[in-house]
Amino acid sequence: MQIWQRFLRLLTSARIITTSMFSQFRSRAISDNSVDKDIAGEATDSPGTAVDPFESLRKIKSRGPAPVHLWDPPFCGDMDMVIARDGTWIHEGQPIRRPAMVKLFASVLKLEDDGDYYLVTPVEKVRIQVQDCPFVALEMEVEGEGEGRQQNLTFTTNAGEVVTAGAEHPIRIAVNPETAEPHPVVHVRSGLNALINRAVFYRLVDLMESHKTQSGQLLTGIYSDGEFFTFDALAG
Repeated sequence: MQIWQRFLRLLTSARIITTSMFSQFRSRAISDNSVDKDIAGEATDSPGTAVDPFESLRKIKSRGPAPVHLWDPPFCGDMDMVIARDGTWIHEGQPIRRPAMVKLFASVLKLEDDGDYYLVTPVEKVRIQVQDCPFVALEMEVEGEGEGRQQNLTFTTNAGEVVTAGAEHPIRIAVNPETAEPHPVVHVRSGLNALINRAVFYRLVDLMESHKTQSGQLLTGIYSDGEFFTFDALAG
């Protein structure tokens, strides 16, 4: 089964595909002339009849990530899919080059308590592999630069998600023990982090400042949305 077919079936059952992406999948299905039978004929209340899933997709107007934290479906196996360290989504050894497809996969990505990553719908989930972080922060906008607690840092990921670093989206700076290189991440949602790419990280370093705690300890780091995130791990 083609990757788009498998994922379309997942999203059809979840009814979370966006109407803006519907036409892309429909055109692909028509041109391939290979719509999976499981997709093309869902059971309805009337015995012996089937509904066109594309008709139901037309009515779906979901925006942003799906509420995967509310879903606990049965495990249905492993999908040959890897999210590489650079954020590339790879299926059966081939990179997924369609940004819309990556966004769709990302919208149903979930990190579970076992430490594994899954693509999840209300009715089934499949496990995938993630080499580092599932997302990469490619861009950063700075509001109120140099204004301390008034400064805001807003990141955009390779999946198109936008988050402002703060209490709900903390920045963590660690050191990779194998390479001794900085490993900066920002939390996106529900345990899913974005690796801050090198260019953005250098901008963060340029914005570093000192902060004195109530105990008098002097820390080095960066402000965003009223929070101070320390870079002291780099000093070791």
